[in-house]
Amino acid sequence: MNIVGNPNVGKSTIMNALVGEKLSIITQKMQTTRHRIKGIVSGDDFQIVYSDTPGILKPSYKLQESMMKFVNTALIDADVILFVTDVVEKPDKNPEYVEKIRKSNMPVIVLINKIDLSNQEEVLKLFDYWNNTFPGANVFPISALERFNIEPIFDRILELLPESPPFFEKDQLTDRHERFFVQEIIREKILLNYQKEIPYAVEVEVEELKESDKMINIRAVIHVSRDSQKGIIIGHQGKMLKKVGSEARMDLEEFFGKKIFLELFVKVAKDWREKDRQLKKFGYDSY
Repeated sequence: MNIVGNPNVGKSTIMNALVGEKLSIITQKMQTTRHRIKGIVSGDDFQIVYSDTPGILKPSYKLQESMMKFVNTALIDADVILFVTDVVEKPDKNPEYVEKIRKSNMPVIVLINKIDLSNQEEVLKLFDYWNNTFPGANVFPISALERFNIEPIFDRILELLPESPPFFEKDQLTDRHERFFVQEIIREKILLNYQKEIPYAVEVEVEELKESDKMINIRAVIHVSRDSQKGIIIGHQGKMLKKVGSEARMDLEEFFGKKIFLELFVKVAKDWREKDRQLKKFGYDSY
């Protein structure tokens, strides 16, 4: 079950609502999701594996090329495509990708998100548009933020999924390791606290994660592309870095249910978004 759509339409919010856990970071900024993140829901006689993908875009540098490989692979290995749009974006955005979905011959469910920001007349127009674009597909007007109309999506997914043995253990929520979520939580705080290009020039790497009965000690490095960005991340007298660390620590304590001791460092990995070796180190070579 692969979730695809343009940037900022709410794909991550939808996956989190369907899985019931905060697995994908959610901000109002574009290009929040960089990897494919799987969320797993298991019942007595079913297992649904959701895959949240980066937003569809025209790549400007190698990092974005890698992100789009994750998106394109989603059209190959899915049993069902969950195509997400919303009431804000123009329906004819990225027609080439919509055509790819149509030609994939996979079952499609269309979600028109953020209907709480629109009115009934506009929603009905969009409903008709997407019904005509994907004949035979199910179209659901929803509000992921308000969790409105989420249950019928779940029921329809169960009807469409083919029978097969489970891929994951019943109590497993995701295919990602703990370090990945530490990195994502720290990166979310950077997206929320810095403006312009800074959040997109940053990658987070967990160098150490040591867990005891009562505490987890984490040492993480924030990599930036240029020397000038290092000073911006740290801020005057280290105040910005402390703010990011404090906000991340609170979320990490909620995520892990333990006390967190978090150390953050900033290093320059010059032009890392364009270098194959750096991209591979940060996990962008596998898709």
